[in-house]
Amino acid sequence: MYSTEEEIIEGCIKQKRKAQKMLYKKHYRRMLGICLRYCSDTAEAEDVMLTGFMNIFTKIKSFKSKESFEGWMKRIMVNTAIDNFRKNRKHQHCFDLADFEDKLILEDRFPEHISAEEIMLMIQKLPSGYKVVFNLFAIEGYEHKEIAEMLMVSVNTSKTQLFKDRKLLQKSLYNTNKENKTK
Repeated sequence: MYSTEEEIIEGCIKQKRKAQKMLYKKHYRRMLGICLRYCSDTAEAEDVMLTGFMNIFTKIKSFKSKESFEGWMKRIMVNTAIDNFRKNRKHQHCFDLADFEDKLILEDRFPEHISAEEIMLMIQKLPSGYKVVFNLFAIEGYEHKEIAEMLMVSVNTSKTQLFKDRKLLQKSLYNTNKENKTK
């Protein structure tokens, strides 16, 4: 019945539950991965993903077949995650730049072998506001001006948070390297 993506999309436009279920099953892992990058834990990411899928089903009539459907869904999922971040901003904790070591960490101190999973865990441990800026800039490819508009902060705040992200990630990499050398 729904053998192609176009048929699934058409079924979703007609609000057919079977088509919606097929769309969800086909894309939920990828969309959950996006949400995990912006959320503090798996439960929050799952909630954001479900809200994102509800947004997709609500807005699917506006999808234009000229664009990538998966790209369109990713944008909705990222925007849903950002909305969740903004809604919960009052619970976020910020750190002062003085909290971080000013040592320059040289590349030769970084671990030689580090997995993608270890890097994702390091990113996941970043404070929420920093993690959002890092993901939008480094992974999604947004410019600081766009990030500032999305998060309703100044461009300098976006740049500062990215700087702090990098310092925290460098510190995590350095600590991982120290742990690996002591083993």
